[in-house]
Amino acid sequence: MPDITLTTLILLCLAAAAAGWIDAVVGGGGLLLLPALLLGLPNVPAAHVLGTNKAVAIVGTSGAAITYVRRAPVRVGLAVRVGLMALAGSMGGAFFAAGISSEVLRPVIMVALLAVAAFVLLRPSFGTAAGDTDARPVTRARIVTAVVLVGGGIGFYDGLFGPGTGTFLVLALTAVLHLDLVTASATAKIVNVCTNAGALAMFAYQGTVLWQLAAVMALFNLAGGMAGARMALSRGSGFVRAVLLTVVFSLVAKLGYDQWTA
Repeated sequence: MPDITLTTLILLCLAAAAAGWIDAVVGGGGLLLLPALLLGLPNVPAAHVLGTNKAVAIVGTSGAAITYVRRAPVRVGLAVRVGLMALAGSMGGAFFAAGISSEVLRPVIMVALLAVAAFVLLRPSFGTAAGDTDARPVTRARIVTAVVLVGGGIGFYDGLFGPGTGTFLVLALTAVLHLDLVTASATAKIVNVCTNAGALAMFAYQGTVLWQLAAVMALFNLAGGMAGARMALSRGSGFVRAVLLTVVFSLVAKLGYDQWTA
């Protein structure tokens, strides 16, 4: 455990709980958890912060995934296949990350996110049961597309750059497989468990995880994740859609601030 004050520890735990809730509903909890760790542990090497972040996040993501699987109609086999492809894609993205400038990627991602926000705003039925009544059947080709493009492509992006991966997963799964937003969130959680497990294994192998701090924060992240999953299931796609838009605009604001201060 690093030498931190009780106040800092409490704030980190509250941030972990909030991040777990956000991540369970629509993805993007890392937008809160990772900056909180960086602020709370200013003298800790970045690799240890990243490793600790993964150790905390995987617990909340796993709890949310279990809650969804028990209460929502999730195709676990398909989710695992997408997750394994995402794991492979993230490793490839991480391999090329050293040669890519984040200053070049930020404007591209901001434009993509704004396009996503406009699409969701202009199509109120997107991701709702009513909006999916005219959708074509989920064919084998769509399943292959989900595994290869959603898993591999977004996994590659996660390894290459990262911010908003959970949100992109929810949107892509909704669009490709015609899932409602609640089911897409559930499926995305299983995919996230796979990618987090691979990343955590590498960080653990390198010895860059603060296990004691992670264990304490993980309890709060787990509680937040399970609460978020239950709330998403009880309130439905309209609630998830509102949180989705909030997270998208928050991500755009963060990327814009990073670009401005770079």
